[in-house]
Amino acid sequence: MIERVEVKKLELEFGARGMDMEILREDEPIFNRFGELYLSSLYPGAIRGWHLHKQRHDYLACLRGMIKLVLHDARQDSPTHGEVNELFLGEYNQVLVHVPPGVNHGMKCISHHEALMINCPSEPHRAEDPDEFGEPVESSSIPYDWEIKFH
Repeated sequence: MIERVEVKKLELEFGARGMDMEILREDEPIFNRFGELYLSSLYPGAIRGWHLHKQRHDYLACLRGMIKLVLHDARQDSPTHGEVNELFLGEYNQVLVHVPPGVNHGMKCISHHEALMINCPSEPHRAEDPDEFGEPVESSSIPYDWEIKFH
């Protein structure tokens, strides 16, 4: 696993009225600070990425559908520099993923229906001074092929 990337298993609690799932608490070691909370979606087969932040930590969970989250360590001083991780999260694997600054990340919806994700980044988005740096999905500087491999 890329250094400082953390994955937390999310527990579902079921009752007579429905389900609860605690995602992130301020008193957990995984938590950095609160910036904002937002919901985004991806349509089947759609890819969002690559992007990284220099200051911001992202805390991602997929609530509906399934996504393939791909991480690439772009930090020159990291012992895992250049490493690529592929994580599958969503309905069949409810986890929270902490993506630290300097780690490229992108995601692809791999379910047959729209995927819904939440992110609780440590910094709010600032349109006038964004902390977001991107590469095209097909960037040759990141060694990753977005297609699903069948063995």
